[in-house]
Amino acid sequence: MLEGLPPNNAAHVMRLSCDEPMARQVSDVIIETFDPADVAVSAFEEAPTTNDWKSGAWIVEAYFGLPPDEANIRALIAAVAGEETAERLSFGRVETRDWVASSLEGLKPVRAGRFVVHGAHSRADVRDNDIAIEVEAALAFGTGHHGTTRGCLLMLDRIARRRRPRSILDIGTGTGVLAIAAAKLFKRPIHSGDIDPVSVAAAASNARRNGVGAFIDPVQARGAAHNALRKAAPYDLVFANILARPLRELAPDIAQLTQMGSDIVLSGLIARDVPGVLAAYRAQKMVLARRLDIDGWATLLMQKR
Repeated sequence: MLEGLPPNNAAHVMRLSCDEPMARQVSDVIIETFDPADVAVSAFEEAPTTNDWKSGAWIVEAYFGLPPDEANIRALIAAVAGEETAERLSFGRVETRDWVASSLEGLKPVRAGRFVVHGAHSRADVRDNDIAIEVEAALAFGTGHHGTTRGCLLMLDRIARRRRPRSILDIGTGTGVLAIAAAKLFKRPIHSGDIDPVSVAAAASNARRNGVGAFIDPVQARGAAHNALRKAAPYDLVFANILARPLRELAPDIAQLTQMGSDIVLSGLIARDVPGVLAAYRAQKMVLARRLDIDGWATLLMQKR
């Protein structure tokens, strides 16, 4: 289970060993309290088993880009999980590391419909009819191996088989995989942005690497709050592969930036997030057209009608 994405240059970590219900409770309260751009939480089994994932010990880790206030965090956890649990929290430092570069070293190409996402080490595995997207190792999210990215690529493949969108927006572009995929399919400018400057640089670099740099000029933006993104509206295809809370908050903005008949692909959701996100977009007169579930993550195709 992953709630949020590790902030770039994270140097501080909080850890807790507990049972599965407590792990979920602690990770929930941290991710709901802190901005996901600054803090990320992961919860996982200490010794994974396919027999009973609720019976073993779990580990909760929270990563911070800045030194955390240990006293306040202990007080926060004590309020929801008790003083004993709060006292078991440990704080330390983590090695600065290029996590995406490390993860790509042993990863095989990932296929999603006509698309194949691969690293430079796997170029020989690309087939003649593949739409290949080569991802350069960088401190940004989106290697194609995550269920959310694969879900978005599959939705894009399905959309492209029935129509050719004219104006496309990628919110939270990460490494630029979705923008690159759309540019290769439609050969037109793709508007994209990310809150993280490292992601913006990675997306631009990957676009050039894939021969579509002329179509993609990512900007640093929180959501769609950038003049370059707003001036290009209305969009008839929008991707937002981020997290549940910002997706809910973005619903009115996305409604303003789209037109009747637009496709909106939303991802970054675990199952329990889906009802709240659906409610936010239904309030903006959008309907659910399709849902994909991959590796515990949901991708939604909403349509404005």
